[in-house]
Amino acid sequence: MQTKKTNALKTRDMVYIAMFAALMAACAWITVPMPEVPFTMQVFGVFLALCVLGGEKGTLSILVYILLGAVGAPVFSNFKGGPGVLLGVTGGYILGFLASGLVYWLVTALLPKRSLAVTVLGLCLGLAACYAFGTGWFMLVYLKKSGPIGLGYVLMKCVVPYILPDLCKMGLAVSVSAVIRKRIRISG
Repeated sequence: MQTKKTNALKTRDMVYIAMFAALMAACAWITVPMPEVPFTMQVFGVFLALCVLGGEKGTLSILVYILLGAVGAPVFSNFKGGPGVLLGVTGGYILGFLASGLVYWLVTALLPKRSLAVTVLGLCLGLAACYAFGTGWFMLVYLKKSGPIGLGYVLMKCVVPYILPDLCKMGLAVSVSAVIRKRIRISG
């Protein structure tokens, strides 16, 4: 009898992981065009997955989302998909979501007391990892396509304008996740 309960929880977890990957896709479609990196709600979807599902399952959800886009499903901003998006100048920010998940998972594993401070710390460090990975990727791909570009320029175009909106998305995700976690059961 215990085996059936364990399998049911694993199935439920897989459903939640898939649901949050779909939510990230829907959030990516909410787009405000910007010159270098579009303003989307993807970060909100990433943060919500991590806050609700936890580090491990949230990171799996991010991975599923990225893999869907990598095989061509139109889950990225402007209904785009395929390896070309991930290999383009802004693809590093999408891949950086995975870095966010891994950092969040590490922080919450090392500081297991589930508190608002640990959650916010994990999300802030994860966001910094996403920015760092995406910025490095942007500079590398831009270098290969068009020549060298300065770090300050990239930060001013691709990071600084997004910090405040991303922090607002973080606050919204933390608030919404508190309500969702009360209503669903996540194993582990």
